[in-house]
Amino acid sequence: MAEILVNSLRFHVQRLPAPAEAEADRAGPGPAVVFLHGLVVDNLSSFYCPLAVPVARAGHEVVLYDLRGHGLSERPPTGYDSRTAVSDLVALLSALGLARRPVHLIGNSYGGTLALHTALARPDLVAGLTLLEPPLSGAWVENMVDTLSVAALSLEDSPVSAELSSLRLRKAARLTAVADALLNHTSLIDDIAGGRTFGPADYARLSCPVLTVCGEHSELVPGARELAGYAPDCTLRILPGLGHDVLKESSGVLRDAVLGHLAAVRDARRDAGRDTARGAVRLGGIRLGERGALVP
Repeated sequence: MAEILVNSLRFHVQRLPAPAEAEADRAGPGPAVVFLHGLVVDNLSSFYCPLAVPVARAGHEVVLYDLRGHGLSERPPTGYDSRTAVSDLVALLSALGLARRPVHLIGNSYGGTLALHTALARPDLVAGLTLLEPPLSGAWVENMVDTLSVAALSLEDSPVSAELSSLRLRKAARLTAVADALLNHTSLIDDIAGGRTFGPADYARLSCPVLTVCGEHSELVPGARELAGYAPDCTLRILPGLGHDVLKESSGVLRDAVLGHLAAVRDARRDAGRDTARGAVRLGGIRLGERGALVP
């Protein structure tokens, strides 16, 4: 475990280096892979087994961190808007020495939204995106604010956390306490409510390849289809039989899709670098699939 001070806050960070033998097999370093988790009760640990360890074993340096106020990171009363989250990430990359070459961002749920905000605000820092169930629409924001507000009321002055502790259910007690602290003692709900959503013009500005993954029954599929239709280079995968739970319920399929996408981005960037070194002119962007293609 490591703590890094950026933007006057302590962030909990974990790094998984690529195995030495994997590094030796590669013709130069690929992008480091940075994971962004979801809201409130989520934290970096949700990525470990399904994705982070396999990605590191495949030869990528991995960075995981708890977002502001989540997990073991410091919890200030304000600063839960997307602009501040992007600032936190950029400052963290600089502190880790990763701002010299673009990174690949993998975001789950709200973490996907933050990854997309980062790619639009700082395209120079983002080599590629993998978005797992990303909430992109204004309808999602309204539903999430309503859900969080109801949860906040149920947790306010609630004895649940203490009762869970008395039953030695420490993890559940800790998560309940974190949820109460975030929802009732920070600006998180107001910041989410005031956040901007995305549209076709935003997607058209994306300059990196994108893989988007959604469950077949997820309410977020329409937004993902719109993203795939307007982004210059986006592949959309719809996983049958699943809802908003692809990270937990489809680890094998998801792992293979993510590793394939990372390999394609790395190889394309390497080829582009070789073309540049030879003085060649490359037209168009990295192509992982046809515009808006749906990959079964």
